[in-house]
Amino acid sequence: MSKRVLCLLFPGFEEIEAIAPIDLLRRAGVEVKVVSLTSDRKVTGRSNVTVQAEATLAEVAANDFDLLLLPGGPGVKNLRGGGRPAQLARAYAQAGKLVGAICAAPLVLADAGLLAGKRFTAHFSAHGELPQALAGEKVVEDGNIITSRGAGTAVDFGLALVRRLCGEEVAQQVAKAIMLG
Repeated sequence: MSKRVLCLLFPGFEEIEAIAPIDLLRRAGVEVKVVSLTSDRKVTGRSNVTVQAEATLAEVAANDFDLLLLPGGPGVKNLRGGGRPAQLARAYAQAGKLVGAICAAPLVLADAGLLAGKRFTAHFSAHGELPQALAGEKVVEDGNIITSRGAGTAVDFGLALVRRLCGEEVAQQVAKAIMLG
């Protein structure tokens, strides 16, 4: 049975941090459901690239996935507003499912109480609220929490998600297919 990922998009998301992992996961045969946090399926990112989500969060059974993917970007304030993403992250973590957050999105994990006692990284802009972030690490995995620094580490992050869901061999095949390394 194919693994399933729920990816949340929100106004001001970082396009690379969403699209690169989505692409890599799909190359690995993972079903990725791209959903809008708002009622509008068209979501514009930080660089004014508009992405058509497949559904809104209200339209999906949000707990029917193996991994919750949270891209970052300057719009993370939109991701933090209302608390639903933090509630989802907490529910995934408590169910032993994977939670991936990149850039400033680990702030949502902090809001959910998931970073206490964990190793993690985040974008330098979030270090004021997350002083324990491991600034020198591209991707940090601690249990079922996977974090990454930002746009420049989006491919590493995506491959880490593939590795966790599909195994090392599949991750290596995807890396080879995109001529990484």
